[in-house]
Amino acid sequence: MDVTAFRKLHQDRAPGDPLILPGPWDAASARAFAEAGFPALATPSAGIAASLGYEDGATPADEMFAAVARLVRSVADFGIPVSADLEAGYGLAPRELVARALDAGVVGVNLEDSGPSGLGDPERQADRLAEVRAAADGALFVNARVDTYVRGVPDLDETVRRALLYVEAGADSVYPILAPPEHLPELCSRIPVPLNAVSHPDGPSPRELGQLGVSRVTFGPGLLWRAMSAVKAVAEELR
Repeated sequence: MDVTAFRKLHQDRAPGDPLILPGPWDAASARAFAEAGFPALATPSAGIAASLGYEDGATPADEMFAAVARLVRSVADFGIPVSADLEAGYGLAPRELVARALDAGVVGVNLEDSGPSGLGDPERQADRLAEVRAAADGALFVNARVDTYVRGVPDLDETVRRALLYVEAGADSVYPILAPPEHLPELCSRIPVPLNAVSHPDGPSPRELGQLGVSRVTFGPGLLWRAMSAVKAVAEELR
């Protein structure tokens, strides 16, 4: 499936029927989700980091791109598109970042607007997203992550301000990670592109997120943690 078809998966979602994108952390988990019939996948950087033995945010770029490429190859025979969480871009220039993403075989990328020192300048991030979009020439679906909530700035208006800058720069969707459920309807009404929300066990279900206006649901590393709970249970049984 090409990027055009991937974009169409995000459009005109009925309330309560968001695009659900499981987050595989390696080739085996990707094939499991593909065999279950999901139309697309979205890798979580934290999940891949954990599978490679790194803390979240500490995976070297070469290892991240290699892991993503293996994952993409593992589902190639299913024709399933994969989007990759590339954190803040690993310090790569936009053209190189795009080239490496396309070489890995992905049709979409997540790019976040914060780093080790906290939230970044939104105008600078918008400029960077515009450069990424130009370098990709339409070949990548750009999901712009807004880190206000995860960075302790739970301001709805600031979240919308950043989101609109990123939309103007060409973002295909916006991801206000960890936005509280009560903020989602207004965020969806004020941001004119599909909204991505993260699902976690203590929050609304994917269907409930869709009823709040969300078009796309991802899981971060949550599915890996659930799998590891099962592995730990097996380990205890064997011990």
